[in-house]
Amino acid sequence: MRGRSTLLWTPERVREALAVVAITDNLRDGIDGLVARAIAAERGGVTMLQVRLKHATSRELLRVTRSLVGALHIPVLVNDRVDIAVLADAAGAHLGMQDVPIMLARTIVPQNFLLGASLGSAAELPELDNADYAGVGPIFDTPSKSDAGAGLGIAHAADLSVSASRPAVAIGGIDMDNAASIVAAGFDGVSVIRAVLSQTDPEGAARELRAAVDRGLTLRNAGREDATISS
Repeated sequence: MRGRSTLLWTPERVREALAVVAITDNLRDGIDGLVARAIAAERGGVTMLQVRLKHATSRELLRVTRSLVGALHIPVLVNDRVDIAVLADAAGAHLGMQDVPIMLARTIVPQNFLLGASLGSAAELPELDNADYAGVGPIFDTPSKSDAGAGLGIAHAADLSVSASRPAVAIGGIDMDNAASIVAAGFDGVSVIRAVLSQTDPEGAARELRAAVDRGLTLRNAGREDATISS
């Protein structure tokens, strides 16, 4: 993609981009190392990258994001920081409930700027107004985000994704062993930190995860077809 796309973010296009979202973990190998891991993950089938570096300064985050935008062909989003995403010409930003409200963010970002919102309970559904997609979770307890809260479980999270009435990606404690069942429950994809970019072989890990997601999508679509026939 290399920069903000001129193609419209239709719901179908958003769903395709949410299939396998890799979230950055840290800069243990420097910016060049992270970029190399991200490129490998893209080769393996990652469909979107989210930049999340909680301990980076604003200048570091901007440098990292610009480097990733310039190196990847998939959409790059920035966690929490709309300003950094705009300055780095990223495809969009993902915002939590403690960040700038989506409705306000929409007034200051360029056209065709992708905005995702975290969703962890039914009480947060009104906050999704003007969001292009919902990031639902945590599905399971996860050590990657200490403030994420207790896991919702697949069934409850899937119900939330239906109530969101927009493309939805699952997050929290997801790996290649449970990704297929999560997607089969109704999600458009999965979002992971440890399962891809924290692995020693990000390309191989991404390929395994993408295969699991594809199996889940096949099961989900088959279930929908059966429901249509029976009705």
